[in-house]
This record gives sequence, structure tokens and C-alpha cells, in this order.
Amino acid sequence: MTEYTEAEYAYGSHPSQFARMYLPPGELLPVVVVIHGGFWKPRYGIELAVPLARNLASFGVAAVAVEYRRVGTGDNGGGGWPRTMADVARAVDALATSGQYLAGGRLNLDSVVVIGHSAGGQLAAWLAHRPSLRSGTPGSITPGERWVPVRGAVTQAGVLDLIQGGLDGTGNGAIIDLMEGEPGSVPQRYTHSSPLEHVGDGARVTCVHGTDDEDVPFEQSTRYVDAAVLAGDPARLIGIPGVGHMELIDPNHMAWEVCRDAVLGML
Repeated sequence: MTEYTEAEYAYGSHPSQFARMYLPPGELLPVVVVIHGGFWKPRYGIELAVPLARNLASFGVAAVAVEYRRVGTGDNGGGGWPRTMADVARAVDALATSGQYLAGGRLNLDSVVVIGHSAGGQLAAWLAHRPSLRSGTPGSITPGERWVPVRGAVTQAGVLDLIQGGLDGTGNGAIIDLMEGEPGSVPQRYTHSSPLEHVGDGARVTCVHGTDDEDVPFEQSTRYVDAAVLAGDPARLIGIPGVGHMELIDPNHMAWEVCRDAVLGML
């Protein structure tokens, strides 16, 4: 196991706009961005991602746990569409400035992978599809502006079909709260933010999902992978029999080892 140091940078002025980096020794470190879940709600935060980031850093990669604005009020709120999506894009792009400064120039920004759990899986996959976002929409690539591309994403029980999830009531209405409206009333927001709506752009996404997930239906991953493969994307599904939702972010559970191996295999 490798030792690491810790550093933190802000990518905005809001209290939730920051990222925590775990840096092992070495030159030109590959980077893994870790995005926590919690159905985009204020009660869940970066504390879910930190143990995973620390574990990844012990394997010799720069691991970055990202906090972001969630749906609600107060220091942990202020999110929703499009702010939550824009936050994670800004956090990744800040790797080229604040992150690189704190790392002493040791980050290999040509080798960046994102992993996210549950709602964080939506954000991770959305980042992988970011180059296909319509120009001028939140998080899209503006010609001439500096941005950090991601090589791929690993989703852990990701919410990847926001439209169907919104109709099904996944997360007890959390998707509708995030989008600030139902699929039929704000369709462009769902098209912008749902990873399933962007398949066919070549994004590399591996979906890890427990077959006994009690919070996010297994079909969220199977629908995404089926559509992505049909569209020609290098998507992959890893179903783990008998595993539920939270085991995927338990550093002592074999389900996390599966997720970690998928991430390290992308670098």
C-alpha cells in the first residue's frame, strides 16, 4: 500500500464547491475523480466518497473526492438543474489549475477517470458524455476554453436513465426535484442531463450494479448498457449477484474491489 498526502481546493464560492485530493508519491499521476451519491440531497455529502478516494490513493493514483451543491437550502443546498451538473464539470476542469498547483504539476490530465455511486453515477457518466452536450448548454465544451477530458467513467448503481427514473419515482421523487420538473414538463433538461440520452458518442462507461439493489433498480444499468452497445459505444455491465446498494461503497466489501479494479483498468 502507498502513503498519500491530502490537499483541498475550491472551484467556486459556495461552501459545497470544493474537492479534496489524496496524493501518493510519484511523478505524472493518473487521476480518479470520486463523486458521492445520496440522490442529490443535502443530508449526504463528501464523507461517502472520502474512504473510496483514500483507498484508491493507496494504489498509487491521485484520487479526488468532489463535493457539489445539492438540492435544497443552506450550506449543502443550492443545487438542482443545471447547477449540480455544472459544479462537477467545474470541479474536474479545476484539476488543470488549482489541482495541478496543489499537486506540484504531477497530475497526468491525459489519464482522468471518474467513478460515481448512485446519483454520483449519473454525474460520472454525464461527465464521460460531456463532449456531446449541445453547445451553449451547462457543462458543454466552449471552443478556446480550458477543460479537462475524462477517459471514461465507472458507475456504481448509477441513475443513468433520468426520464424513466422520473416516471418510475426512483429515489422517491429525487429526480424530479433535481430537474425541478417532471420529464414531460421540462424535456430539454432531461435530455441534457440523462446519460442514456447521449449514447452513441463513443463514451467509455462501465456500469457496476448489484442485482439485489434496493434503491436504484438494476434495470437502470441494463437499459443504459443495452442502448450504448447498440449505438456502438464501449459500454460494459458488471452485475454482482446478491449485492445491494451500499456494499458498492464499502472499502472492505468485495463489491468495492470490483469497482476499484474497473477504475484502475481504465487508466
